[in-house]
Amino acid sequence: MLYLLVLIATFFWGINFVLAGYVLADFSPNWSAATRFGGAALLLLGVAVWQGAALLSLFRRYYLIYIPLGVIGVTGFNLLFFYAMQTTSADNAALIMATNPLVTSLIAFLWLGERMPWNAVLALPIALIGVSIVVTHGNIANMTSVDYVLGDGLMLLANLCWALYNVLSRRFMPRENALANTALIIFSGAVALLLLALWHDGIPSLVMPSASGAIAMVIFILGGTVLAYLFWNMAIARLGAGKTALFMNAVPVFAFFAAILVGELPSSVQLLGGGIVLFGLFLGMWSFEKNHD
Repeated sequence: MLYLLVLIATFFWGINFVLAGYVLADFSPNWSAATRFGGAALLLLGVAVWQGAALLSLFRRYYLIYIPLGVIGVTGFNLLFFYAMQTTSADNAALIMATNPLVTSLIAFLWLGERMPWNAVLALPIALIGVSIVVTHGNIANMTSVDYVLGDGLMLLANLCWALYNVLSRRFMPRENALANTALIIFSGAVALLLLALWHDGIPSLVMPSASGAIAMVIFILGGTVLAYLFWNMAIARLGAGKTALFMNAVPVFAFFAAILVGELPSSVQLLGGGIVLFGLFLGMWSFEKNHD
């Protein structure tokens, strides 16, 4: 059952890459992130209170954990994500995020001393070669393009934030209450996002979003945030950061199918780069499973 829940999380994150385009048509990147996590924080806090969670007590005890996790995994990742999606494609972004299991394993090795088998060490550069083909469209001259460098570079930084979140969650996440932990992490990140949006963009004008933008935001809040973060944190607590991160392999698959459904067909170069990425990920995943069975 836990595997199904974490797969549902990756489904929502996969379609998020396509939904982001509809949200950004009506909201700035700052307010997109603040609205998404502000709404999610209210829902999660409400459910946690309804279940009797001692939120204030937990926050006083673990605020030095909740705030950094919220800033890295919510504020940092999602600001970078929404800004990246202004200048990169859903396919590119999803394939960059597909390297997250390997990046997570590398950080866990460097920081926590978790052993990386040789297959995983070999898989990382293979996957990165595939990503470089995707982001440059097979032409290294495209690295001079401001749009590609900016959008794909921001997505690489977002990927790093998520890998750090995975490792830090596994190392420091309190064990008391998964729902309360998720609610307080998202609340911490949402407060930072709201302050940044007010500082950078000011108070937004009260204009009704389009139907597509509103529906996309609702899916972002309910599926891509409330359910996805809750299921993901549950999996990290029980399976560990490395094994849970392997499920990020499913994100580009869901993103590709979602993009095709809205008429965004991947190019032959993207398919080539994506195949190389998935080969590298398969190599790393096989290595992980072999050494953890």
